[in-house]
Amino acid sequence: MRLIMAVVQDKDSNRLSDALVKADYRATKLASTGGFLKAGNTTFLIGTEDEHVDDVMAIIKENCQSRDQLVAPISPMGGNADSYVPYPVEVQVGGATVFVLPVEQFEQF
Repeated sequence: MRLIMAVVQDKDSNRLSDALVKADYRATKLASTGGFLKAGNTTFLIGTEDEHVDDVMAIIKENCQSRDQLVAPISPMGGNADSYVPYPVEVQVGGATVFVLPVEQFEQF
């Protein structure tokens, strides 16, 4: 048995949740926040048998697309704000960060 932890952008979470339910996989959704963009994420916890890991990974890949987004940089702390001109920076967001962990024991009550 494996525990799949998938951190996805909030924009992708409903689509992923629907796809997992349609494929008969159960998941627990947790609200989370990314450290870089300080934006909302959703962390999915999905328990599944070893032989289903590839199927779940394919569902995640299909439903969590990366995209480019313009982000205003944070002004420097303690610096001279008069000379600081913030130019938006294009960064890649979305997609999924996925961890697959072994499960020693699973109980459902």
